[in-house]
Amino acid sequence: MRAGEDLAPMTPDMLRRIFAESGPGFSAEICPDARTADLDPRAIQALRELWLRKSGNEMLRSLSDEQLLADAELLIDGGVTYAALILLGTRQALGRYLAQAEVILEYRSDEASIPHQQRKEYRQGFFLFYDELWEAINLRNDVYHYLDGLLVWDIRAFNETVVREAVLNAVSHREYRPPGSVFVRQLPRKLEIVSPGGFPPDITPENILSRQAPRNRRIAEVLAKCGLVERSGQGANRMFEASIRESKPLPDFSESDDHQVALTLRGEVQDPRFLRFLEQVSREAATSFSTQDLLALDLVHRGQPMPEGLRDRLATLRETGVIEVYGRGRGTRYMLSRRFYGFVGKKGLYTHRRGLDRETNKALLLRHIQDNRDDGSHFDELRQVLPTLSRGQIQHLLKELKAESRVHTVGRTRGARWYVGAGPGSIAPKDSSEQAIVRNS
Repeated sequence: MRAGEDLAPMTPDMLRRIFAESGPGFSAEICPDARTADLDPRAIQALRELWLRKSGNEMLRSLSDEQLLADAELLIDGGVTYAALILLGTRQALGRYLAQAEVILEYRSDEASIPHQQRKEYRQGFFLFYDELWEAINLRNDVYHYLDGLLVWDIRAFNETVVREAVLNAVSHREYRPPGSVFVRQLPRKLEIVSPGGFPPDITPENILSRQAPRNRRIAEVLAKCGLVERSGQGANRMFEASIRESKPLPDFSESDDHQVALTLRGEVQDPRFLRFLEQVSREAATSFSTQDLLALDLVHRGQPMPEGLRDRLATLRETGVIEVYGRGRGTRYMLSRRFYGFVGKKGLYTHRRGLDRETNKALLLRHIQDNRDDGSHFDELRQVLPTLSRGQIQHLLKELKAESRVHTVGRTRGARWYVGAGPGSIAPKDSSEQAIVRNS
């Protein structure tokens, strides 16, 4: 495996994880002592109804419970799989065979609070508590009011789609062999979901939107039959899209490591006007933005660097009129369009962020050099005059001023200083009358 710039032998623990992932998956294995009586009839009925609603296959109504479970591959030759216990098991059965298959919800009123104000343990088949868990979270899901002209509209701290997808991911992708539980820790504006086991091999926080590797394939297949997840692995995409559309911070996996996947969801709305702008553009253009489009827009909006994998989306966004490009080469910059700043009533901010025009920038540099004519101006000082421009852009402006014989340099490289005028030995440019004589002659 790669360790920084070098290669190093894989650890025994990592090898075991990779070998385990290459098999059929823990959830497809049969629990030797479990019986169909260990499965809750209410959970089986919930499976039947969800599968029927998703597929529209009326034959599912008349199947016996055993046949239904066999068709879902939760029973193999009469044996009860671990997936069946995780999704349908009674509390007693899970306590006996797989006690770690539980989700624990804790609520704290603030981060400084060590004891929790509420704790609920869900040790039963997932189909029995999936809705109940969301309802418990939603009881303390604050609503924030935002004024848009004469209208007041509401955004909840935690989006239902995002939370449900996060819980589904935790249940279907966690490691079930270690003894740990899934923890959902709720604060007024932050929700943390921590599940045992790191990311599957080849999955990282950076590529989670482009790669899929279900750890518990049998669980994922059943959830897909019920319409709760997509087999194509689009759950993470939906989480990111919903967060951007509500102008909230992106789902954060940065606290994950080899032993846990830790997801943080934040409820603060950063810029509700950006949300309204996206809605209007989508409606007027009769189009929808892809996950990659939204990620690129979010980075532009926050002034963050654009990774290589998203740069191909910028041309489309520019054609849509959502972003603008200015500068050249390494100095190329992207910003939300004039249309956005007009939409939010801040055209002056657009002018400020877009920057001053070329001649004004040159005039500012010249003014600073004139004010320091005796000591000269170091390049670092000139960068302070125009902090929004890149090093290359300022060098280009100085080159133009030098070609116009308005400034010159003394010294070289890092010790060079800029002074007013053409400098010794330079030929001053002809004034307008001299240029006219030359042209006439």
